[in-house]
Amino acid sequence: MNLKTQKRLAADILGVGENRVWIDPDRVTEVSTAITRADIRSLIKDDAIKAKPKKSTSKARVRKHQKQVQKGLRKGSGSRKGAKGARTPKKEAWKKRVRALRRRLRELRDQGTIDSSHYRKLYRMVEGGSFRSKAHLESYLKKRGILEE
Repeated sequence: MNLKTQKRLAADILGVGENRVWIDPDRVTEVSTAITRADIRSLIKDDAIKAKPKKSTSKARVRKHQKQVQKGLRKGSGSRKGAKGARTPKKEAWKKRVRALRRRLRELRDQGTIDSSHYRKLYRMVEGGSFRSKAHLESYLKKRGILEE
């Protein structure tokens, strides 16, 4: 039995594609006799014709992947897109470094390891970008004999 017309009409009425129209296999003869839109509407009301649910992509794998990324996995060089400066902008890296250095200088001053004149001089050097890291600052201080090893 050819139900092409009925399927087309039902798809239009239900507002779905023809592939999503389901016709009850037990009531095929009844559906084949339906030729008007009103007939199709009554069959839809009687559940002889239905719209199949939408098929969609499962999010399970995506959620699993996201959970691993949150743990810090799957972040290697092969997974990265964009330049180094795109993931952590230069300014952010600078702020992080400068704040750490200033914090360390404050600790040293408060402990009495360095006096305020040294503190001011080193503070200006930090601002000028003289130190790569806290370790670099410490090595500078040790080399100058300001910090004991």
